[in-house]
Amino acid sequence: MENVVLIVHLILALGLIAVVLMQRSEGGGLGMGGGGGGAMTGRAAATALSKVTWVLAIAFIITSITLTIIAAQNSAGTSVIDQLGITPPAQNAPSNDLVPPGGDLLPPSAGDNAPLVPSAD
Repeated sequence: MENVVLIVHLILALGLIAVVLMQRSEGGGLGMGGGGGGAMTGRAAATALSKVTWVLAIAFIITSITLTIIAAQNSAGTSVIDQLGITPPAQNAPSNDLVPPGGDLLPPSAGDNAPLVPSAD
């Protein structure tokens, strides 16, 4: 279902691009003037193209919302962390942010009997 909506969405996007590019420029936009002549001139052609543009734009927005809803339903209850395979910390463990997981405040020194903190001799 998602693939069908995605293909329709892509076709609508290409159609919308084509219809917008076929429309006559009104001029004044970015300094580009609208040239006269061409195959589609007159008020009727502009009205027909603008109606087709509106229909394609509305259909494009509807397929965008549909794709968003489908993606939200497919990912309900999952997280990016779940996909990485990382296990979250236990919820029942006491939260002691100042002490690292091993319980040692300082890394072990070179000797087992050596003091962890240098003496003030």
